[in-house]
Amino acid sequence: MTTPLNDVYARDIVMARVGHLVRRKQREIERVTRILRAFFDPGQVQAPEPGQIKRIILIGPYARRNWYEDRRTIDFSDYEFWIVVNHPLFTDERCWQRARDVIGRELGDRCAVDLEIFAKSDIRVAKAERDTFILDRIEAGITLYRASRDAPLGARDGGRAQP
Repeated sequence: MTTPLNDVYARDIVMARVGHLVRRKQREIERVTRILRAFFDPGQVQAPEPGQIKRIILIGPYARRNWYEDRRTIDFSDYEFWIVVNHPLFTDERCWQRARDVIGRELGDRCAVDLEIFAKSDIRVAKAERDTFILDRIEAGITLYRASRDAPLGARDGGRAQP
């Protein structure tokens, strides 16, 4: 069962993490993050454990604190999100198709969204092999969501969903 869009976590948490961006970009990034959380569909594959998003990371120019607004970037945004899941089976495209469809429907004319999906084991291997391509981007990126830190609203307020 997926989480409703209004019961993922407080939007101000994500917006504060990208506070260096203009408001519109903050809202778009927060919206994509919320859609990813709500429409991740682990039921599309058979796995030995329940599917869970461990981290959502914003990579690229919008993750840089020195980002600046220019005519091209203010009119159209090209966001890159890296998502880390708990099991390699959840990197399957079928688990992400609903999220991609909703993002395309809601933000398609304003921005392009690139999703790269990694399993937790992929990140462990990258660390062991000192894969600077992956590790440098993760370090330079902004973690928008971390499962161990960002509890759903229902878990924080005694089960009462907030609008």
